[in-house]
Amino acid sequence: MNEADLVERIDALLPQTQCARCGYGACLPYAQALAQGQADINRCPPGGGGGIVALAGLLGRSPLPLDPSCGREQPVRVAFIDAQACIGCARCLPACPVDAILGASHFLHTVLERECNGCELCLAACPVDCIEMRPRQAEHEAPSAAANRERFARHRERDQRIARERERLLGDRKLAAQSVPRR
Repeated sequence: MNEADLVERIDALLPQTQCARCGYGACLPYAQALAQGQADINRCPPGGGGGIVALAGLLGRSPLPLDPSCGREQPVRVAFIDAQACIGCARCLPACPVDAILGASHFLHTVLERECNGCELCLAACPVDCIEMRPRQAEHEAPSAAANRERFARHRERDQRIARERERLLGDRKLAAQSVPRR
């Protein structure tokens, strides 16, 4: 099996929460590091023990206990925003890798529980600590790894498009400033 196929198979075993607790920016870079033998199989708390066993089987390695420096295995949780405390700063919006938070600057934000993958990245982004993790309600199943991967790809594409547009606008402004006669 070539490396690209191995990376794809490893990535398919990961929960796609894109939480970065493994020390990599997303699930795919972790899968690439695993395929290259540069990472241990026990760095994914959302995948937990079952994920470690699956990775060990695929890679022909012995299972290891979850690395405590990456976090601990726990039931899937969901972010909740306290409406009374939310100041509408919008810092949680770009932090969410799957766009599960709705809101706009100076308006109340809310979490789409069905879309939230429990990555916890919004917690550190909130300056007033109005976000907490709660157990997922039984009637709201956690999003699948495939759904997480798709929503992350759309989020990343949008961020890249915005960055390109900002770069283009900055370039246009620099050109305009250069063409203005100086006194």
